[in-house]
Amino acid sequence: MASSSGTLYIGMTNNLLRRVNEHKQGLIPGFTKKYSCNKLIYFEQSDNIEVILTREKELKSWRRSKKEKLIKEHNPHWNDLSKEFY
Repeated sequence: MASSSGTLYIGMTNNLLRRVNEHKQGLIPGFTKKYSCNKLIYFEQSDNIEVILTREKELKSWRRSKKEKLIKEHNPHWNDLSKEFY
């Protein structure tokens, strides 16, 4: 998730649509609400919770520049990918 100013948030969920809606409506207190991170710019999927947890931890440890490179490889214009769901 990202804010309009470019603040990045990395998280995991078992229901992407629900979670994105919660962020967009500001229903989740904390970082994403404070910084208005409500734009889905990148996501990965897996059915293996261990893989998901490991990947989340890995991505969170990266420098911002590395995160930006990953995003730009898949979504060069930082479009809100959640719009494809509706």
